[in-house]
Amino acid sequence: MNYYLQALKWTFFTWGMTAAGAAVVFLHKNPPRKFLDSMLGFAGGIMTAASYFSLLKPSIEISEKLGFSTWLPPVIGFLVGGGFLKLLDTIIPHLHLYENVPEGVRTRWKKTTLLVLAITLHNIPEGLAVGVAFGSVGAEISKGISLSLSGAVALALGIGIQNFPEGLAVSMPLRREGLSMLKSFWYGQLSGVVEPLAAMIGVAMVIRALYFLPFALAFAAGAMIYVVVEEVIPESQSHGNSDISTLGFLTGFATMMFLDVALG
Repeated sequence: MNYYLQALKWTFFTWGMTAAGAAVVFLHKNPPRKFLDSMLGFAGGIMTAASYFSLLKPSIEISEKLGFSTWLPPVIGFLVGGGFLKLLDTIIPHLHLYENVPEGVRTRWKKTTLLVLAITLHNIPEGLAVGVAFGSVGAEISKGISLSLSGAVALALGIGIQNFPEGLAVSMPLRREGLSMLKSFWYGQLSGVVEPLAAMIGVAMVIRALYFLPFALAFAAGAMIYVVVEEVIPESQSHGNSDISTLGFLTGFATMMFLDVALG
């Protein structure tokens, strides 16, 4: 099996789910705030569960099989992954949803461009995670490391599900900014284009260097948790709907836990 092709196929699925979420703009210009916050909480729950069940837990198990200290690769990879996203946040100009002050290097780019860049930036770890997962299956075939194709598929399914509210969260603010429905949809789905590219990098990292595998898994987990804590949870609870967003988070976490345990 071509694991590059598998990762590419499944990240086209996750990209498609982003587009499906963005397409809601054709049906509703301004959905209830509680609905959006519950969806953001749901996305955060899926990302958090995926970070542990699909990435950190396998990283710990593989570290032991490769002769590392069980804690060393997961801890290093996790911290470096979060630090990498912080570096991108510092360098790349972007504007978080529902904020007015851009971050990163100063630029005269339009607000629309900065909004799309913010979500695109935070889709990098999701694509990377899918690529690392499918690359890990390739490592299993060649080196006997215990990872499953079904586990990689479960991760891709979970990320695809949580990409739906992410696409929605991009297109709706753009529509309220005055963009046409078509442009709002276009920019919303465009935020997911980075995932297939990041997935190819993830596959290459672990296929070509087996001993990098536990670090890469933890790296993807750290990057995703950075996004959840720095972006998703604050946004979901910034409009007085903390109870709704928390319930969404729990539902998302349980959904990803089910997918990983049932399929993985």
